[in-house]
Amino acid sequence: VRWMMYWIVFAIFMATETFTDIFISWFPFYYEIKMAFVIWLLSPYTRGASLLYRKVVHPTLSRKEQEIDMYIVQARERSYETMVRFGKKGLNIAATAAVQAATKSQGALAGRLRSFSMQDLRSLPDEA
Repeated sequence: VRWMMYWIVFAIFMATETFTDIFISWFPFYYEIKMAFVIWLLSPYTRGASLLYRKVVHPTLSRKEQEIDMYIVQARERSYETMVRFGKKGLNIAATAAVQAATKSQGALAGRLRSFSMQDLRSLPDEA
């Protein structure tokens, strides 16, 4: 449980760090403060990740639980519809490519047969 709390808090930290680096990386000792913060999160003595998880993350997730569940259901429905649509589109593309390949090869076969003279065709052995 302790590591789960750490990784959730660390993931949130990494996501926010992406944006904050752009704006406040000029701040003196910014990178040292970030390192100290990660050590504070990780340390078993300070239990920083557990503290932040229990005081900030968990209450926020609990308040937004209904909304998060609704978004998950919507994402599941949309992903199913998207997969069906892409599947149909993929099958249509594959069928079209197969028909085009068959048409081109049939045309090539007909052209090849036209290039034979009647004498060449008569010299072919008859099959039963």
